[in-house]
Amino acid sequence: MSGTTLLINLAGAIALLLWGSQMICGSLLRGFGSPLRHWLGQHLNNRWLALLCGVGITGVVQSSTAVSLMASSFTAAGTLGLAPALAVMLGANIGSTLVVQLLSLDLSLAAPVALLAGFLCFRLRDDSRFESIGCALIGLGLMLLALGMLGATLGAVEGTPVFQLVMTSLDGDLLLALLVALLLTWMCHSSVAVVLLIASLAGTGLLSPATSMALVLGVNLGSTLPSLLSASGNVARRLPLGNLLVRLSGAALLMPWIATLGQWHVIEQLPPALLVVALHTAFSLVLALLFIGFTGPMAKLLTRLLPAPAAVTDPGMPLYLDEAGLEVANIGLSNAAREALRMADMLSGMLDRVLQLFRTANQANADQVRHIDQSLDLLSAAIRAYLADIGKEGISDQDADRSQEILLLVINLEHAGDILATSLAHLAARRLRRGEPFSEFELSTLYPLHQELLDSLSLAITVFLREDLPTAHQLVARKENVRRLEAAASREHFRKLREDRGAWAESGDIFQRLLRDYRRVHHHIAALAYPALERAGERDIEHAYLNEPLPGETSISPVKENSPCAS
Repeated sequence: MSGTTLLINLAGAIALLLWGSQMICGSLLRGFGSPLRHWLGQHLNNRWLALLCGVGITGVVQSSTAVSLMASSFTAAGTLGLAPALAVMLGANIGSTLVVQLLSLDLSLAAPVALLAGFLCFRLRDDSRFESIGCALIGLGLMLLALGMLGATLGAVEGTPVFQLVMTSLDGDLLLALLVALLLTWMCHSSVAVVLLIASLAGTGLLSPATSMALVLGVNLGSTLPSLLSASGNVARRLPLGNLLVRLSGAALLMPWIATLGQWHVIEQLPPALLVVALHTAFSLVLALLFIGFTGPMAKLLTRLLPAPAAVTDPGMPLYLDEAGLEVANIGLSNAAREALRMADMLSGMLDRVLQLFRTANQANADQVRHIDQSLDLLSAAIRAYLADIGKEGISDQDADRSQEILLLVINLEHAGDILATSLAHLAARRLRRGEPFSEFELSTLYPLHQELLDSLSLAITVFLREDLPTAHQLVARKENVRRLEAAASREHFRKLREDRGAWAESGDIFQRLLRDYRRVHHHIAALAYPALERAGERDIEHAYLNEPLPGETSISPVKENSPCAS
């Protein structure tokens, strides 16, 4: 077999191994990511429990990098303290070693069994969770097949002169071996795959025990780099940096003694492949026991090293749309939901300034409304683009529904802000500039409508966060209250115009348009109740806002073509 053919076989085996690992991690997070995220957020207050959770979750998803991304997202969001998150990573490091031990066994018969079981599970049940389990089993089968291919290829590579020359050069330079393993692990984004590769190489007999241990240390350092480099912002970098410091401390303590340890009789008697796996496990286990008691001081140190950034001056700039969240759908959706809630706060601020504009002819209030609307549009565009990126790799049905709800909230809040800025605030400012302040009757009519909008906005956020059906019913019922207030105010206003023949017609027309704008804004807010009612099977067709635009208004679809929910 030629050298080119061997290299192609070796690269193909490694690619299949990485692809199988990615299938397991991605499918399980896609199918069970949301329940896992909620469970983690509620049960990680104790450091020992957090460590065990890290072990168990990494053993399931077979990726300590994915666990690091999830924990980093929790710490950045403030739902998980940095100290328990560090304990989670100590457990995740142990969990990855357990995966290596399992896959290092002779599981040649398990590969076809896993592939067959995964195919049957994927095809027999039309359910997203069964499909995720099926994909995970197929990924496991692919990993086992890749390990078999890797062993056969390395057996053929062992006798080639080039391979022997490369191994000889690494065998004489422990620091070079560490750096090569670090770089390879960072490129592959999988410590499990690289450790299994090193174990296979050690099994050929070309690596000394000292070189094997140096390579393992390099793998442990390289596995921390993907999470650290993908994090954006100081807060998100704290956890991966802490994980790197822990492993770097262990490597710095062990590296000077590797040559001496490699000459121990006990180590020399161990099979080379078993030595690699055992050292990988012992290294993570000892570090966990040493540093589990120092997670609190480490958290304080990392907070000082990476302080939280100053507040962003432009509210339209996203704060939580971390690129690391795109790797795990439920984390990305949580980030998008937090930004959507910021949009709701901005809309509430616009309403407050519009109310001030009714009272005083202050151009600054009108300018503030316009500036907030620009920030609202900017943030809305960022959230929609972020949601589209989350859907590129495919998401579960549950996450797809949540993505559509977030998109619906963003679109309706954006349109409500447009009405406030381009119509309602503009009309109020134009009338006040002409020296025609609002009468007591007009203000007493607009105030109840304004309060209805604020109350309905609070109810809409409650429905969005808790999916509370009674609150959703209450929100829909308020549409009729707003309609009645608008109709009563309109009738009373026309009656006063008939009595006062000297009233200026345009002033009356502006007031009527203000009443209609309030109802239009409330229409978009009340629309946020329908997803919860639709899931509960209680949505009435006559209330379907998709087919019930107000006069002069275009129907709004909650799913855009560039969204991850569009089919």
